[in-house]
Amino acid sequence: MSAKDRLFADYDGYHQNRRNKVCHFIGIPLIVATTIGLLLRWDFVTVGRFGVSAGDVVLLGATLFYAVIAPSLALPMLAATAFLGALGRALPPSWAVGLFVLGWIFQFVGHLGYEKKSPAFLKNAGHLLIGPLWVLEAAMGRGER
Repeated sequence: MSAKDRLFADYDGYHQNRRNKVCHFIGIPLIVATTIGLLLRWDFVTVGRFGVSAGDVVLLGATLFYAVIAPSLALPMLAATAFLGALGRALPPSWAVGLFVLGWIFQFVGHLGYEKKSPAFLKNAGHLLIGPLWVLEAAMGRGER
């Protein structure tokens, strides 16, 4: 079994209820868009005339992680995350923060209201990176979500 399959099997164990999954398909993109969007605003290193933002660093790190565990999903995930981040960056910061909170509300409503099980990331913080990949695979029609 591949690393991705093991991680997804563990993640799936926390996401059996259909309504919880729907909450995740709304909440996770909101969280990704606003997190990356806000981090893209923060240039902490300048290389020549170009700033390197915290968002750039997070995108690079996440893409390298995805390339290791799910090579066929790494580039689609980079494209989706960059697109969501650009949308998030275009929002006024107050809207981005509000939508970030709304995304987490969806997550917790899904888990506490429907799944009746704590979120996976509370036991394994790595699931914060697995969730977006899990949603992407399903959106691409490649998962059994």
